[in-house]
Amino acid sequence: MNDSSWGAPPQAGYWGPSDQGPVQGAAPAGPAYDAHNAQQTRPMPIVPDVPAHGGDQDDDRGAARTGGPLFRDETPRTPPHQDPSSPVRSHQSQNPQEPMSSAAQPAPAPQKKSAGRDLGAAIGVGVGLGAVIVASLFVVKAAFVGVITVAVVVGLWELTSRLAEQKGIRAPLVPLAVGGAAMVIAGYVRGAEGAWVAMALTALAVLVWRMTEPPEGYLKDVTAGVFAAFYIPFLATFVAMMLTADDGARRVLTFLLLAVVSDTGAYAVGWRFGKHKLAPRISPGKTREGLLGALAFAMVAGALCMQFLIDDGTWWQGLIIGLAVAASATLGDLGESMIKRDLGIKDMGTLLPGHGGIMDRLDSLLPTAPVVWLLLVLFVGS
Repeated sequence: MNDSSWGAPPQAGYWGPSDQGPVQGAAPAGPAYDAHNAQQTRPMPIVPDVPAHGGDQDDDRGAARTGGPLFRDETPRTPPHQDPSSPVRSHQSQNPQEPMSSAAQPAPAPQKKSAGRDLGAAIGVGVGLGAVIVASLFVVKAAFVGVITVAVVVGLWELTSRLAEQKGIRAPLVPLAVGGAAMVIAGYVRGAEGAWVAMALTALAVLVWRMTEPPEGYLKDVTAGVFAAFYIPFLATFVAMMLTADDGARRVLTFLLLAVVSDTGAYAVGWRFGKHKLAPRISPGKTREGLLGALAFAMVAGALCMQFLIDDGTWWQGLIIGLAVAASATLGDLGESMIKRDLGIKDMGTLLPGHGGIMDRLDSLLPTAPVVWLLLVLFVGS
């Protein structure tokens, strides 16, 4: 802003910066600035500049004031990057619609702790799956074997699809699906011996099937295929073998209840009280408090199930089984988390709203199945 805009009268005979004479071409002083009338003029009051965009109404938030507030105590002191009068403020912050400082903005409302997933969908899907399992388990045992087989095939499809998408590993799905279904059925019909034979034949089928394609990547493809055969269908076979006992339906129900209760205890206690990370590099959401919750819930549920559901079972055996289930389920969950981190994905699939994929529900069940099967055989026989 030049001096004339503040009402300062120019002096007669004004010299330029080089002091070489009057400025050429300067307009003559008007009548209001003649020397004899200089004593009659009054200085104009200093007023803030009008915003460039004009308007008759003043900006009540002071964003248009280029010189800051009229009084020092009108607004609290703000850092230069937040002060609208500061020259270091960014162009975007010069918007007259923006408040002068963050002190004038209302404090954000405290956010409630999020559960991290859609609980409504998760509960609905869980109840639906539970109804299917219980109906097939206690009506016709063979129907439940079919449920295991479907879960195994879908789990193999999810795992092989993610391996192909993220790592370029082409584990052959056809021999895995056929061999996996045969493994579950053989375990139910012939026990552990039938399961091992089916596992060996499935591995051989994977090796042969992959030979029909170019040799590049053969080793990693067949290695991933054998791993998938062991990880999903072979471990699931122990659930089918549990079912062959006289009280097989109640054994499977005990196994499922303990796994679900362990997961629920870890989730509830960890969400409410969790502060210390259990394995932050593998699964940042898991806490030591959650593990303690899983142990406590599973041991109590195990004592009740062994006392009231299993023939010849006692409560102290249930405490041991519950402890083992909580440990194996946690390790299984961490194991799948390692796989997903290596693949760079959050979930194995999207078939189950609120849960992810089938493999995201089988992660804790698969390694728990042989543990429960073995302990039940040791405690009450086969």
